[in-house]
Amino acid sequence: MVKMSSMGDVVHAQPLVSDLLGHLPEARIDWVVESPFAGIPAMNPGVATVIPIAWRKWRRSLGEPATRAALGAFRDRLRSTRYDWILDCQGLLKSAAVARLARGAHRAGPSWSSAREPLASIAYDRRANVPWSQHVVTRNRAIGAAAFGYRIDGPARFGLRVPPLQVPWLPDGPATAVLIPGASRPEKLWPEAHWIAVARELAARGLRLAWLWGSPAELERVQRLAAACGDVLDVSADGAAVRIGSAPPTSVVPPFVSVADAASLVAGARIVVGLDTGFTHLAGALGRPTVGIFCDFDATQCAVSGDGPCESFGGIGVVPPVAEVTAAIGRMLGMAAPAAAIATRND
Repeated sequence: MVKMSSMGDVVHAQPLVSDLLGHLPEARIDWVVESPFAGIPAMNPGVATVIPIAWRKWRRSLGEPATRAALGAFRDRLRSTRYDWILDCQGLLKSAAVARLARGAHRAGPSWSSAREPLASIAYDRRANVPWSQHVVTRNRAIGAAAFGYRIDGPARFGLRVPPLQVPWLPDGPATAVLIPGASRPEKLWPEAHWIAVARELAARGLRLAWLWGSPAELERVQRLAAACGDVLDVSADGAAVRIGSAPPTSVVPPFVSVADAASLVAGARIVVGLDTGFTHLAGALGRPTVGIFCDFDATQCAVSGDGPCESFGGIGVVPPVAEVTAAIGRMLGMAAPAAAIATRND
């Protein structure tokens, strides 16, 4: 399987593993993925081996000896196994090149009209015609259906499993709502006043708030938002806890966490509210009640989906109002499992 990036795209491809094993229960599935996202297919018990690639890093220094050595090591590892089928779910020239480099009898991927980079389709001998109007999860599942001739006749099953997060900065107590207000582009951000209103709504429902961040700018943003919602336990500085205020904290600002630890955090949350980012899509895939906020992307074709209740709002140039998000939160908290059940859901 080739699906290298980005994080949300790798999440969206996970149901293909469930489909393949449902129709080919003896299949062994290996996955090529960019190194920063290798933790995602590793959460899937149906994936036997994760083969990391660092193309985003290597392409900036192709002439360096260290890069050439790393490329050679990746090639040798990839070609150490001969595959019956190689499925490229990405449809880009870089993913098609990996599909051709791998040793295998057959290759499948999107057709000329379905691939994001049409020339990539030349690399495949089985091509899937996938309408662009379909949800991205369905588009990925169609690659396997085209390769093996089965019908997609059931809901997507992500099947990811992670252990519960056990860290001193997340003590026992109220159930947690995870908020993900950071995004890769300014156009995707939701107004801070909206975040504060939603966070206060969650806190009023008795939930502790945990704010995920991934860059210095995002850290400044979550610290500002958390401070506007009450007392804060800030653990962002190398794990050294700093309590802001004297009351029990309303919010926790975690340290920078790995993909695996972030997954364990959201897997234990009672609800997740986030922008259109990889971690928000991962929360849905882990079965958590998830509200997705889209301010500069298609909230229908790329809507958050998963093994639990998910709703998405907004769209390209559409900023969803607070009322829509808080109404979804109310619906989901009514559907959510009791806290005692949440603790064992992903054991």
